Amino acid sequence: MNPSARAGGGARGDPGNAGKLVKRAEKEVNRLHALGTHLLLELKECNSKTLGNLEFVQETLKNAALEAKATIVEVAFHEFSPFGISGMVVIAESHLAIHTWPEYGYAAVDVFTCGDLIDPRVAAKFLIEKFESKNPSIIEMKRGILGHEKLPHKPIVQGELVTA
Repeated sequence: MNPSARAGGGARGDPGNAGKLVKRAEKEVNRLHALGTHLLLELKECNSKTLGNLEFVQETLKNAALEAKATIVEVAFHEFSPFGISGMVVIAESHLAIHTWPEYGYAAVDVFTCGDLIDPRVAAKFLIEKFESKNPSIIEMKRGILGHEKLPHKPIVQGELVTA
């Protein structure tokens, strides 16, 4: 038997079957609702000077949150010696976090937003531009896939929205 036929799970014998399986999987994914979207950014070939500038990194993350129309709750950053910065902007909708390695022109960034009112891609695009990444990549993860029913990202008790 041809190895590629085995790997295809029989799809080779029925060319339309593979397409049907992919369409069914896509439909199933689109039916699932997540509590949030988590973007993992790999920012390579960035401007090393900006990655090592605490004030710039902090303001850039805060501004990325604001660009995405997020509500900033708290900000915490730390500068390491001889170089490198770690920080987090806590937003009502979740968080933005960064770890920089200026000596390598690299930053690892998380942008996590809950609900569907804020698009984390807006913050990601802003960060890629501001850090001048010549080689960015983004991995998107849906977090909190709890079933097929759309859930509010804020709890509702007895018909009233619960706030912290």
